[in-house]
Amino acid sequence: MTSSILAFSLAQSDVAQFAPRLGLLSYRRDTATPAIEIKIPGAIATSSRGIIPHLSRDHVRSTGSIQWVNIPFESFLDRVPPVITLQTGPEPLHTFLGYDRRKHILSMTVRDPLDVRDMPANGKDHISAQCIRGVRKVTPSSWNSYSQACKPDVFVALADIPHTQAPQSQKRLQKSLERSAAWLAHLIGSAQSQPSDVSSELTDQRPSVLVNLVGGTEERARTAFSESLLEVLHGKEQEQISPLRTLDEGVAGYQLELVSLRRTLRAEHITQLKTSDDTKELSSLMQASLIPLPSKKLRIVYGAQSPHEILCFIRNLGLDLFDTHWAQRAADIGVALDFTFPAPSPSEANSANDPCPRPKFRTNGTMDIGHNLFDSSYAHDHNRLASSFLDGASSSRDDSQSTGRPCCTCRACSPLPSETTIIHDGITQAPEKPISPLPPYTRSYIHHLLHTHEMSSHSLLVMHNLAIIDGFFRGIREVIHLSQTDPGLLAREIELFVAAYSHPDELFAEAEKDWAKVESERGKGRLAREREKQEAEVTAAVAAAAAKLVESHEEVIVSTD
Repeated sequence: MTSSILAFSLAQSDVAQFAPRLGLLSYRRDTATPAIEIKIPGAIATSSRGIIPHLSRDHVRSTGSIQWVNIPFESFLDRVPPVITLQTGPEPLHTFLGYDRRKHILSMTVRDPLDVRDMPANGKDHISAQCIRGVRKVTPSSWNSYSQACKPDVFVALADIPHTQAPQSQKRLQKSLERSAAWLAHLIGSAQSQPSDVSSELTDQRPSVLVNLVGGTEERARTAFSESLLEVLHGKEQEQISPLRTLDEGVAGYQLELVSLRRTLRAEHITQLKTSDDTKELSSLMQASLIPLPSKKLRIVYGAQSPHEILCFIRNLGLDLFDTHWAQRAADIGVALDFTFPAPSPSEANSANDPCPRPKFRTNGTMDIGHNLFDSSYAHDHNRLASSFLDGASSSRDDSQSTGRPCCTCRACSPLPSETTIIHDGITQAPEKPISPLPPYTRSYIHHLLHTHEMSSHSLLVMHNLAIIDGFFRGIREVIHLSQTDPGLLAREIELFVAAYSHPDELFAEAEKDWAKVESERGKGRLAREREKQEAEVTAAVAAAAAKLVESHEEVIVSTD
């Protein structure tokens, strides 16, 4: 690895290359600060302009499920130099964006790995990035200088991933492999020559490097790129990365981006791929990339679209970290996630005695993975957000132990009283703070906030959905641990999960439709739309009155005749 402060270890040293695996990612800044530990499999929160959408700094610090945040750098390229590079200090990225150095690992990529927009073609010595002022060119040298200025904990090397209209030619694919390898060598060479922080008690504080595994939708090309990382270099190529011998020795882990792969796969097929077929083909492509590489390094994937797909990738490929973009997007459109792994038994899911209703059942007998809180059926639903979890107040009661359900610790389900009390005089005594959590925010309350276009609705939903994802991965780790004595357990639980929960496409489509309606009625430009609507209604009313007048006039003429 390139840094002594980032450590990744597997719980079992003899685990098969693509078997589901348990591990621990540890990041230590100095000897005086406790290490940040992320249990594997786990999650990475996504950001926009360095901020997790809808969450304030206080929200982020109070949300225990946020430990790793990815920062796409392209949104800061609207200024020269990028404003974030002007921040000084030992940890400028944390300071500028307001993340807690004791709790959060920050990775930095040049482009948003989840951006689906078409982009101008990358060049021989640059890639194209998108900011609010248009497209900017980022060269390997400038990217290295941004890394040295921002000092992220984890740094993703430039990769020539085409974001032009798919599919790409074989010649374009070959260029992608050559450029990505050359840019990685340039980055590793710069990192090796960069002086470490002499003020640190640790031996090396250069950022850890991740490499994107490229090769498009050609399995042989993907395998060839991975093999090139393991080739022993000679001559000037070796001098560039000295004292390392191979490119793979200079990277801490591997990153796989599915957005461009998914789009290329669908462009290559005449008919639209089903989700299951999509997942199978993506698994084959990722496996082709990982086969030559050592299995004891970190594996990160961006672009999984559902818990079903995440489970498939863990079972078939042994992947470690997954982005939470789809869950954060669910919060954008008013969906409160409500699912667990392992899934509830059919009798428990269909129980009529449960006071907190389960999500909607589809015609095929499967449950939604959440609640579309825009729906009018939630206007008078005064229950907690997730039926699969207890809220903080309920979990503290004696009778809650019999349910066997975990507690959702988000600030929507388990709100805590303020740690400080504002007192405006010297006489009033500060009230005693309640020991137990406050009552949860209800579905009806969030339904009201959504329909009144209140920002706090999305803040509560983001914190809730991230907590549900955290519980989802915790359940996966528990099942993998039990699978050590019962090898078929994980596969059986995944089958039960797929049989219990429907894919979120239909739920999200309904929520997006309801969200768009409220956005039209309450969002930006509402007054202009209302004025146009009123003008159209007046025009229609005048036309109807005129037609009625003409009709009555014709009747008078007929009666006169």
